[in-house]
Amino acid sequence: MLKALDSYAIKARYYPALLATIPSLAALAILISWGRFGLTTIIGSAAMPVLVFASADIARRLGKRTEEQIYAECGGKPSVMMLRYSDNTFDTTSKAQYRAFLGTKIQQPVPVDNAEQRDVKAGDSFYERAGAWLRENTRNTKKFSILFAENITYGFRRNLFGLKWPALALNLALMLLSGFFLYNKMPLATDDDTTLRLLVVFALAIIHSFYMAFGVSKKSVIDASQIYARQLILSCETFLAKEKKAAKAGKRSE
Repeated sequence: MLKALDSYAIKARYYPALLATIPSLAALAILISWGRFGLTTIIGSAAMPVLVFASADIARRLGKRTEEQIYAECGGKPSVMMLRYSDNTFDTTSKAQYRAFLGTKIQQPVPVDNAEQRDVKAGDSFYERAGAWLRENTRNTKKFSILFAENITYGFRRNLFGLKWPALALNLALMLLSGFFLYNKMPLATDDDTTLRLLVVFALAIIHSFYMAFGVSKKSVIDASQIYARQLILSCETFLAKEKKAAKAGKRSE
């Protein structure tokens, strides 16, 4: 379980943090003199892991905030919406089977179509509890490897999207600082080697800004959330198959 959590944290939290702060990390690595040990080397060495750790924490908090906003805009949590009678993600027979199974697990009556139409919130409370039960009982990452992979993809996209505007603001600051030193020929940029380094930082910040602006989108987060939700509900098939197998075994032993 600890390994699974570590894998999720690294891929869904630290990877987005690294990707969002690449220009800043590169600026530290390029502009600091590593040829001799000094104060700037100590500061740079300490700043890199701190920047990544802080970004990972911010990514998680902003990602959760983004998640709530997206759910509100889309009409609810995907795993809840897909179990509603009005949703067509699953066929009617399969969805009825999943609802009945989940109803026995959370010990709550399954909503009926007419009642759900009259009181959507009451029906959603059932689907919310059902989704919570599924998430709690599918933590075996080997048995539910596809679900775990989709959860990581969703977490990665959500957290990276949460860092979109902070990353763009950081890139803008890097471009302004680099451009200022280059344009005014400040002492920092008097030699050709340092000028080249500043140009690399400036170019990297521009390229990275294009990626964050156009490659990181709300739609990609919504798509990943829907794929994960569908796979979460499909995990009912694993439990149903296990129950059928146990029932057959019980009949043979009679």
